[in-house]
Amino acid sequence: MRTARQILTESAVIAVVGASRDPGKAAHRVPLEMQRHGWRIIPVNPTVDALFGERAYPTLADIPHPVDLVDVFRPAADAVDVVRQAVAIGAPAVWLQLGIVSAEARRIAEEAGIDYVEDRCLIVERAAGGLTRLG
Repeated sequence: MRTARQILTESAVIAVVGASRDPGKAAHRVPLEMQRHGWRIIPVNPTVDALFGERAYPTLADIPHPVDLVDVFRPAADAVDVVRQAVAIGAPAVWLQLGIVSAEARRIAEEAGIDYVEDRCLIVERAAGGLTRLG
């Protein structure tokens, strides 16, 4: 299993499940901050057409290209299904944001052999490691 830092360093495209159009929510601020530092953000939200200047998709399965990381801004109860979807699309890693923990989601990820992080924030890890994808 890769560390959180290795996952971020080696990922370029992040699908954000539960991305929000509300600038007051972390599910908007976090993906936008990652985008500002050079990651491509693919919003997954069935109620919007686009976010962050990118087309939004209703589900992970609807994304027509590979993603390097699935970032989850959904309640822990939904994480199990999201991890199953991530496995189905061949995503190499799943990241549950701060406050989201699921033993079942972890088990599914581990059995599928994909990297798994939970209860951690992308932008905190990005800042702590001084990481950027900008040239």
